[in-house]
Amino acid sequence: MQKPFFSLSGYGTGWSANRRIILVAIALTCLLAVAVATAYLTGRGEQHRSSSSSPAAPSSTSPAPSHGTQKPAAETGSVPRPPRISDPVAFAKAAAAMLWSYDTRDTSNEQQLTGMQVWMTKESEYSDWASVSAQMPTPALWARMADQQQRATVTVSEAHYPAAFKQALAEDPSAITEAYIYAVTVTGQQTIAWAKGGHGAEDRSITLAVQCRPSHDCSLVAIAPRVAP
Repeated sequence: MQKPFFSLSGYGTGWSANRRIILVAIALTCLLAVAVATAYLTGRGEQHRSSSSSPAAPSSTSPAPSHGTQKPAAETGSVPRPPRISDPVAFAKAAAAMLWSYDTRDTSNEQQLTGMQVWMTKESEYSDWASVSAQMPTPALWARMADQQQRATVTVSEAHYPAAFKQALAEDPSAITEAYIYAVTVTGQQTIAWAKGGHGAEDRSITLAVQCRPSHDCSLVAIAPRVAP
């Protein structure tokens, strides 16, 4: 099998673990701080626990999105718009598929970034756009990929709440009400194709932090630290 001109196999890797955990630790308060302390540095800042009634732990299985992803606008190229759903697992599946898919034949580097940003939470205190946008190649490299007509499609196989997240949630259910941010691990396979019949396939796995406040559509917060499956 030929190797692609450029592979986005670095999704979720290659950045500072400190940077990735800071935002997630703040958002999940003591949830991830407790759960991943053995593997990552603890987050920064004092956390305020909500006095709201503790919600039931969310299910790790979810139905297929009822609305699906919307058609992209011209300014976002082939990047789909986020689905209007409130289930963290279903949204994470759609977000991972968006992050792993691209088509340099009809989408510029700027359009790809614009399309990705539409998925982000509008709550600036939680949004870690840097952890998401850092996955993108430079405009110059994207142009070289476009010269090779490189594109990628994705098949998402499954998604679940990491064991560490579920354990921490069980130990302190009310902490999730601070920001309603969930850690979800998604796995799948990315198929890459390029000019002259080149093609290849690679397995993918990523942990995302997604925000799903009650009565609101979900949104993407950050690329989360790797945690126990």
